[in-house]
Amino acid sequence: MFQDIALQDLFALQNKESHALIDVRSPKEYHDATIPGSINIPIFTNDERAEVGTIYKQVGPEAAKERGLEIFSAKLPDFIAEFRKIEAPKTVFCWRGGMRSKTAATVLDLMGVKATRLTGGFRTYRQWVVNELDKQNFKPDLYVLNGYTGTGKTAILKQLSENGYPVLDLEGMASHRGSIFGQIGLEPSNQKKFESQLVQKMLDYQDASFVFLEGESKRIGKVTLPDFLYEKKEKGMQLFIDLPVEERIKNILDDYQPWNSPEAFLEAFQIIKKRIHTPIAKEIDEDLQNGDYSQAVKLLLEYYYDPRYEYAAQQYPDNKKVHIHAKNVEDALQKIEEIMGQLYPQHVQM
Repeated sequence: MFQDIALQDLFALQNKESHALIDVRSPKEYHDATIPGSINIPIFTNDERAEVGTIYKQVGPEAAKERGLEIFSAKLPDFIAEFRKIEAPKTVFCWRGGMRSKTAATVLDLMGVKATRLTGGFRTYRQWVVNELDKQNFKPDLYVLNGYTGTGKTAILKQLSENGYPVLDLEGMASHRGSIFGQIGLEPSNQKKFESQLVQKMLDYQDASFVFLEGESKRIGKVTLPDFLYEKKEKGMQLFIDLPVEERIKNILDDYQPWNSPEAFLEAFQIIKKRIHTPIAKEIDEDLQNGDYSQAVKLLLEYYYDPRYEYAAQQYPDNKKVHIHAKNVEDALQKIEEIMGQLYPQHVQM
């Protein structure tokens, strides 16, 4: 007979050894939000889950169980085969530790595949995430990468992370670049998915002396930063990066690659078009339509993004600002590492 496992006991196991988490909910539920690192081996497809749910509401629970069993029985060989491919210890979960995970764990046990079931399912995990955020407890000092649009802040964060520094990549978690064009080519995260990733990273870095993150607004795409983290970010040390405008245009084009989604860029521009002086807005519109993206980006920086940045930069006190003048992203990265080496010589990765 399979065994249930509590969430905290599961965390303890994961700290000791490799452990596979299997979400047996439908692909749609899994895509919406899951426990980070889990894989999806669903009992029902999206359509099958909808069908069983309709029967449950219109006919009753017994009829729904019978139809569910009929559907699942036909796919049992493939279901078991997928689990046999996983060599690590396994734990299955559904939404609330109910019928789907119980059925999966029972069948696996009968076929000699050992697996535990997460008590309370994903709902318990979600409650844990909310409780962790409610603690409003994140100790490290925050160093915030700020600067004009296109100064390569995201690229610098990525390289800092690769070099061993603690980094909260908020845009990566949100799957959004933080601008009006930020969702193009990406699939933005919802709040549940974002918070799950955020809590995990915060726990990873809870004992760090400092953490890097980018100077984001409170809202990034579809998600919102927790109040306590946003306020701590605003009080952190602001590293203002300054690059030549030509470098900034190059960085933006390399990151966004507007030629791959020309219609999406035109559509997004319409949202901010009315905030730009009409003749300039018309020129930007024409540049986007003609594929002259360098000129469009240059005008957007000069007449939209840079004035907004200059206003925001004035809101921070001088004792919370460090200005970093660099030739390019690589130069800015080197200067940031030099600063951190002076401030935290015993903590900086070599």
